[in-house]
Amino acid sequence: MKIDFLVVGKTAQSGFARGITEYEERVKHYIPFEMSVIPDLKNTKNLTAEQQKEREGEQILKSLCDGDWMVLLDERGKEYTSLQFAGYIEKKMQTIPRRLVFVAGGPYGFSPKVYAAAQEKISLSKMTFSHQMIRLLFIEQLYRAFTILNHEPYHHV
Repeated sequence: MKIDFLVVGKTAQSGFARGITEYEERVKHYIPFEMSVIPDLKNTKNLTAEQQKEREGEQILKSLCDGDWMVLLDERGKEYTSLQFAGYIEKKMQTIPRRLVFVAGGPYGFSPKVYAAAQEKISLSKMTFSHQMIRLLFIEQLYRAFTILNHEPYHHV
């Protein structure tokens, strides 16, 4: 299995970008991992939030392959503790044959078509974070999950 992390728009803030790069390299020690960026839309001043979500959604769906298991990072998704998320990853590693694709949407979220195509939704918190910050939070939790599964000292109970 491979894990892909699909995000809409580049990570603009350098502090987040450095953290993401560091944890991306750490995750790659455990599993094939790739972070893919869907380019920012052009001329968004002329688009409504719904139009932006639709266009971003088209790009998200084009990025998927047959057999992918898509999980949206969404405020209405299921919440996990870090230990529960590690168990979730372990189970997916045993049941997903190809790619497990986590998706962080743009600032307005996802289009109805993306919601319809997703197999699951996960929430990282009941709090709202910027779509830039969610990237770092997610990839750190992914790394933490692998350290838990490998009984490494990064996570302390």
